[in-house]
Amino acid sequence: MARTELGAGLLTRLQELPTSGARAVEVFTTDEGTFLGVPQLARDVPGEAPYMNGGDSDIEAPIYRWQDGRFVEHEALPLPGGEDIEYFEIDGRRFLAVAGIRTGKGPYDLDTDAVLYERIAGAWVPLQSFPVFGAKQWTAFSFDSRHFLGLSQGVVVDGVVPKHPRESCLFEWNGERFVPFQTFNGKWGYNFAFVSFGGEHYLAYADHVSGSSVNRWNGEKFVPLQTFEENGGRAFRFFEADGALWMLHANLLKHTTLYRFDGARFVETQVLGGPGGRELCLIDGKEGRYLVRVCFITGTPKAPVVVPQSEIFRWRDGCFELVGDFATSAATDAASFVDDGQRYLVVSNSLSEAIRFRTDSTLYRFNG
Repeated sequence: MARTELGAGLLTRLQELPTSGARAVEVFTTDEGTFLGVPQLARDVPGEAPYMNGGDSDIEAPIYRWQDGRFVEHEALPLPGGEDIEYFEIDGRRFLAVAGIRTGKGPYDLDTDAVLYERIAGAWVPLQSFPVFGAKQWTAFSFDSRHFLGLSQGVVVDGVVPKHPRESCLFEWNGERFVPFQTFNGKWGYNFAFVSFGGEHYLAYADHVSGSSVNRWNGEKFVPLQTFEENGGRAFRFFEADGALWMLHANLLKHTTLYRFDGARFVETQVLGGPGGRELCLIDGKEGRYLVRVCFITGTPKAPVVVPQSEIFRWRDGCFELVGDFATSAATDAASFVDDGQRYLVVSNSLSEAIRFRTDSTLYRFNG
């Protein structure tokens, strides 16, 4: 298949969204409509030298509403140093959990408060606040009528001593609020991913410096099943195909790896791409299953090299085949959704080639 700028014809660019240091995209649908939340890390400060960890992080997260085939500005949440927005429901109640890595304009404070909002009378109302340190992502999941929130957090910075809890952890819903349930030992957490398969429950945890892991539920808590002793862990994704459980692991410093579960451990079956992979988006299209490998940067935070494209793969014969790439700019996340029978993809871009935060994120029509 010929490769073109827009993913071998799989993507049609529809709209540019004026974001600043966008770190994630969260699409969710309620009885009020379909919405897109975009946490933003920072805005550019006039006269400040380019630096991917600089800028003014006292910024908000816009929430767009889907209307007539495009997103329009609808509302915003205060979210300094925005990293993540997670939508979920429990017993008909609607929630947004938000996380930011820092506050301030320099110097910055990595001790912040993550907030859980509930939708009440057409407004997002704060329900609960969590003291966090270097917060990255929330992950909501449920099984056996139990509801959990996973918090990935922590960074290692010379001279910075956390005042708030720094470990990545799980909270469980008690009917009124989320209470502490289990902690993980990583120092620089990025992502949790959950799956149930064959009557068992698995939770993967990605960490940048402490090694990543897959954990299995033992009836009381999650215990380690398999560890990946490498730096650079960013994201996991599970899926089922051909009667088996598969797992993808994006490592920013190395490559993305496909694993197949053999009943006891996850066995490496394929290497995808090179360094720079940050997030993974699986799409069930009309023509089959696709994977969008979201590519961020190479190099170091002090000397980053913006990766100028992300990749699209198609599932075929037990592996992913590269079918195209498309222009992105230090992309951080991707999410797909369907409206009126048409599938769409939205991608967050976080930095320009000149290492400036003001970079559009993009909405595409997905043609696969």
